[in-house]
Amino acid sequence: MARQLEEQIAGRFPVGRRLRVLDVGMGQGTQALRLARAGHQVTGLERDRTMISVAREALAAEPEGIRARMRIVEGDGRDTGVHFLPGSFDVVLCHGVLMYVEEPDPLLAGLARMLAPGGLLSLLVRNGDALALRPGLSGDWSTALASFDTTAYLPHSRTDSNGGTPTRLGLEVRADRLADLTATLAGIGAPLHTWYGVRVFTDTAADDAEPPADVETLLAAEERAGRTDPYRAVAALLHLCGVRG
Repeated sequence: MARQLEEQIAGRFPVGRRLRVLDVGMGQGTQALRLARAGHQVTGLERDRTMISVAREALAAEPEGIRARMRIVEGDGRDTGVHFLPGSFDVVLCHGVLMYVEEPDPLLAGLARMLAPGGLLSLLVRNGDALALRPGLSGDWSTALASFDTTAYLPHSRTDSNGGTPTRLGLEVRADRLADLTATLAGIGAPLHTWYGVRVFTDTAADDAEPPADVETLLAAEERAGRTDPYRAVAALLHLCGVRG
C-alpha cells in the first residue's frame, strides 16, 4: 500500500514539493513517519492514547529534522473541522478506520473538506465485495454463505497493512463496497481517481507465519495483482484514491 501511495503522490505533485499531510487514525504512526522521513509536513490524528504513546516514542527516536516535520494531535477523525481549517492539507490518509465507523459518510465529507484543490484522499477499507473469500478458502462454508449478504464481519487478529496494531479480535466491524464508496466520493467533491487491491494472495496467512525467503517476489506478485483485474476485485482490502476537485 505504501508503494501505491508513493505512485499516486509522484504522479500528482511536483518532485521535491513538501506536502502537507494529515493521517487520520494514524495508529502507531507507521505511514506518518515514513512520509515525514520523505520530507513532508505530517500531522497525525489519533484518539487512542496507547497508540499515541507508541507513536511519540517512535518519533522521539528520529533525527531532529524529522521530529520537526511531524506533530501528533489527540482527537477523533470525525472532528477534523474542530482542529483544522478547510483546505489545509495536500494529502489526507484514512487507513483502516472506516471499518470501525458505523456511519462513514459524515467522516468522509469532513476529510474531503480538509483537502486543498487537487489534493489526494487515500482510503484503506475492508472489501465488502469479497467477504466470503477468506472463510470460503478456509472451508468455513456457513460463514462464506452468510458473507454474501452482509457488510459486517468478525475480524481475526493480525497486523494491519500499515504495519500497525492488530485488529481487535471479537469485535464485529463493517466493510465497504467499491460502488458505494465511488458514489460517496463523487458526492463529496473528491471523485475516485484510481483504486488498488491490497492482500490479494496473503490474507489467509497465519498471524505467526514467517516471511518467505523470496519475500520480494511475494511483494511483487501482490503489487501486480493489486492493480490487475480481476484479481484486485477480490482483495481483502481496497485502497481508494480520490482527488479534490
